[in-house]
Amino acid sequence: MRKYGKEGVLQVARSVWDSITSRRNPSETMAQADIALIGLAVMGQNLILNMNDHGFVVCAYNRTVSKVHDFLKNEAKGTKVIGAESLEDMVSKLKTPRRIVLLVKAGQAVDDFIDKLVPLLESGDIIIDGGNSEYRDTTRRCRSLKEKNLLFVGSGVSGGEEGARYGPSLMPGGHIEAWPHIKDIFQSIAAKVGTGEPCCDWVGDEGAGHFVKMVHNGIEYGDMQLICEAYHLMKDVLGMDHDEMAQAFDDWNKTELDSFLIEITANIFKYKDADGTHLLPKIRDSAGQKGTGKWTAISALEYGTPVTLIGEAVFARCLSSLKEERVEASKSLSGPSGSTFSGDKKQFLEDIRKALYASKIISYAQGFMLLRQAAKEFGWSLNYGAIALMWRGGCIIRSVFLGEINKAFDRDPELQNLLLDSFFSNAVQECQESWRRAVSTGVQQGIPMPCFTTALSFYDGYRHDMLPANLLQAQRDYFGAHTYELLSNPGTFIHTNWTGHGGTVSSSSYNA
Repeated sequence: MRKYGKEGVLQVARSVWDSITSRRNPSETMAQADIALIGLAVMGQNLILNMNDHGFVVCAYNRTVSKVHDFLKNEAKGTKVIGAESLEDMVSKLKTPRRIVLLVKAGQAVDDFIDKLVPLLESGDIIIDGGNSEYRDTTRRCRSLKEKNLLFVGSGVSGGEEGARYGPSLMPGGHIEAWPHIKDIFQSIAAKVGTGEPCCDWVGDEGAGHFVKMVHNGIEYGDMQLICEAYHLMKDVLGMDHDEMAQAFDDWNKTELDSFLIEITANIFKYKDADGTHLLPKIRDSAGQKGTGKWTAISALEYGTPVTLIGEAVFARCLSSLKEERVEASKSLSGPSGSTFSGDKKQFLEDIRKALYASKIISYAQGFMLLRQAAKEFGWSLNYGAIALMWRGGCIIRSVFLGEINKAFDRDPELQNLLLDSFFSNAVQECQESWRRAVSTGVQQGIPMPCFTTALSFYDGYRHDMLPANLLQAQRDYFGAHTYELLSNPGTFIHTNWTGHGGTVSSSSYNA
């Protein structure tokens, strides 16, 4: 028999005791991760590395487990990131309350993972959906998991690959009880602006976080289309080359238009292919979409909010996708004949810049109108100024402009429309002549400008105290007995027998 000294006996005893306690209480010895993340596409990997940089231990899991091994051997090599071989393994490695981020494709994949996780979790554990889920799905999941005593958070995440890695904009909503347990992680990894304020705060109940992200994406659609329309005017009316356009956008980025999208557009104009020629003209002019802009437009219609610019931006992408049809149409459909620009090119370039700025103001005003209407519909208490700050950094629509929106809501938290704030009303007034010149010149030159024109139409409609909808109401009552109100007696609906041989019974009235 092997003999042990005193120290040897103690070492063996400690080893046996550790083995026994490990078998008795595996969760105590295995629980080492602060948070887990499921989904190791580029966004998931970058968020994990971001959390690791800020001192959090992250457990990585992917349905294809080989991706976990590859990630740990490569991108996460030398970090504190740990991996899991299964969902059970992942859950066992988490400190309580367990915090699990899903970064998988929106829709059924989210529900499938939730269904698999529920039996493995305990009361108070937190599931966070960081994908681009439809806000109604988030509300449904919140209600379902509350019945199981689990907490659910639907969080918008914006900023693309770079934002995920170095500081995204985060828009969490859902069960408020979860916020104290995720606040430190979320605000640590979020982008910072000003004196270090994080681009992340609690948004509201149920689907509020994903609704705000949806509107963010809709505004993104609008911003991008407005820039494309400015590009079209610069290229086809002013005849500017790519280097000239790049310089113009660099200059614009030093003005009120200072933003991520203006900055990257300048870089795109400058970029040259391997053959030394500019890449942009070689790219097929057919745009895709993932659906969030469309969801914004649908919500606007559903809640009767005139978010016209985002709707036109979505339709512009749909029209661009008809590439073959447009090529055929171009052979037979003509535009203005013999019309060339003969004005002051420098002045018109400034007109385009101001038209872009004014239209951008309209787009954001409409987006915040939709947020306000949704808050009424669902009883959310949205902090509009804080939302503007969340978008100030890290996200695709980040810009200096958003700081002015925050100031507007600081001046008046009950502000009905950004156009009613002195800063924005003065800005639009200062841009108005240029805006109208850019639109009218573009129309005369046959340039499609769906967002420039709808922005101006919205502004003109919003500033009119009397619109021709009185005729529309008369028409509806004439052919369908849908009733109308009199200016002298709003709230009372009446029907007129317009023809003399109709009835006096009215149909039901209804709203937009």
